Amino acid sequence: MLVIHNSLTGKKQPFQPLEPGRVRIYVCGITVYDYLHLGHARMLVVFDMVVRYLRWRGYEVTYVRNITDIDDKIIKRAAENGEPMDALTERFIAAMDADSDALGIVRPDQEPRATEHLPAIIRMIEQLAARGHAYQGANSDVYYRVASFSDYGVLSGKRLVDLRAGARVDVSEAKEDPLDFVLWKAAKPGEPSWPSPWGPGRPGWHIECSAMSTEALGNHFDIHGGGMDLKFPLHENEIAQSCGATGEAFVNLWMHNGFVEINEEKMSKSLGNFFTVREILEQFPAEAVRFFVLSSHYRSPLHHSDDNIAQARATLDGLYQALRGVDIAAGESDSKALADFQAAMDDDFNTPGGIAVMQSVARELNRARVAGDDTAAGIQATTLRTLGGVLGLLEQDPESWFRGAGKGSLSDPEIEAMIEARRLARDRRDWAEADRLRDALADDGVLLEDAAGRTTWKRT
Repeated sequence: MLVIHNSLTGKKQPFQPLEPGRVRIYVCGITVYDYLHLGHARMLVVFDMVVRYLRWRGYEVTYVRNITDIDDKIIKRAAENGEPMDALTERFIAAMDADSDALGIVRPDQEPRATEHLPAIIRMIEQLAARGHAYQGANSDVYYRVASFSDYGVLSGKRLVDLRAGARVDVSEAKEDPLDFVLWKAAKPGEPSWPSPWGPGRPGWHIECSAMSTEALGNHFDIHGGGMDLKFPLHENEIAQSCGATGEAFVNLWMHNGFVEINEEKMSKSLGNFFTVREILEQFPAEAVRFFVLSSHYRSPLHHSDDNIAQARATLDGLYQALRGVDIAAGESDSKALADFQAAMDDDFNTPGGIAVMQSVARELNRARVAGDDTAAGIQATTLRTLGGVLGLLEQDPESWFRGAGKGSLSDPEIEAMIEARRLARDRRDWAEADRLRDALADDGVLLEDAAGRTTWKRT
């Protein structure tokens, strides 16, 4: 049985969807004012893996991941750039899609944008006001009355008395309580705004996901996910908003992926120690980056370094090497390996365990090749491809993988011609010329491998 760690309880629990065979999942997406960094990539890859695995296990999955396209940071960046807000967000949505496609991330079933769901947002704020959870301050902003929700802190474990004692809580004279948070921001000169019952303005950040998730998936759904940094206050506030507005339960199971760390410090834009996905992809193939993300359990810290990504790439090379030149047309899989993989992944999406099973299959595949057992090799190759596909890995042709892994001045036809020239030199025992050609290829980042009477090559 699939068990998943529930951030709400702090424990693993058997997964039982509200509707048998059907899963509804919502994940907080990207605020689009800059390029994706590795922390964003981890969240996107992790929940792409979760959805892929749930579907492989036979569930019908509805996956919703929002886009925040109205926010203080977006307004500030557009003003700094001297460009319309819509132009900024469209540009970075396109960049996000391009980076996501490179990482093998399947598009969600729905991708609602905040600016396209203003009616739903306004309706939810009206519901909160009608139930005594919201009020308009003297500054015309609309606030959530935190003290009105008795379960506030249920996700984060924070208590109102402790939060009030903290010195970093923003205090506004327009608020009844320093902990109250904004639902609707009154319009300011030069900022985008929309009409509402409280005057022109725009939504606060927290209300967007409450309104869009319940509009897409219903008041009560199965899984809500996001990065660990969103647990408080965003997700805590979502619970207060959604339960307060509907009077119903909100989400059965909360999932949060761990931080990306550099030198044991969280990677973030505020600390200035982040790397964009585009910068990383200039050094490493996208699938190696995806493999690196999945090589750690999703709840654990992910320790970023070039060496760690290079090691992930080397491991992935080994899996592709096992597949090289093997016929998988038979389509039969190793049932024990499939069962072992499922057992690992059923334990809270244990991707390191799943990858270990894949490595075991690769070893069996290599043994079968050495033994000349083409049937056994085909079965193991099919199994490896199947398991890789569940994680969004090993979906390239092995030759394409190795030949596209690096950059050099020589084209593929030029490399093939030099390999043929080397073969002819070896046939006539001109070892000096054969070595010269091998060295010339090596200088261009091309590694030759001679085995079983044939030469294969890959870019390094």
